Amino acid sequence: MSKNFYFKKQEIQSDAKTIQGFDIEINRDDAKRIDRLVDNYESKILSHLDEEYLRKTTWADRIADRIASFGGSWKFIIYFALFLAIWIIWNLLPFARHFDSPPFILLNLCLSFIAAFQAPVIMMSQNRQAAREKHESIIDFAINYKSEQEIDDMQSHLHRIEDELLDLKRLILAAQSNPTKLDA
Repeated sequence: MSKNFYFKKQEIQSDAKTIQGFDIEINRDDAKRIDRLVDNYESKILSHLDEEYLRKTTWADRIADRIASFGGSWKFIIYFALFLAIWIIWNLLPFARHFDSPPFILLNLCLSFIAAFQAPVIMMSQNRQAAREKHESIIDFAINYKSEQEIDDMQSHLHRIEDELLDLKRLILAAQSNPTKLDA
């Protein structure tokens, strides 16, 4: 074996990546290609789910989703905290015209109104999201089940090939130990 071939082999091995559990070596280009194919497949599934979701939702559902996404965000909390602070400070200032003096009954009415309408809207959005996630989990299960079937199929093929190789090895060993049987 030449010295250049040895170094070339070491370079190839250091560039190879082993798939865990299989002792199969693949190089970086193959790993990138596999990653790209998986990412492409996932994006196609997600875009299909998004299209189906948009097709099945009404404009009222989409508005509820937007309200829920804003109502459950830090942006809403900050804006609402500023609104409450301005409301309270304005109504406590001695020189300002008070429209809701302490104990802030109008503010309590506004807060109750917001809570009464915001909670059901958020729950509607959460129910739709739960239904979507259930649909996605069914798709994940189907993909995993199909993958398991293909792995089982490959394993049975590998076992069959292994059995055939053992039979060939036995025939070769038998032929080597008794060369006259092959001539007959």
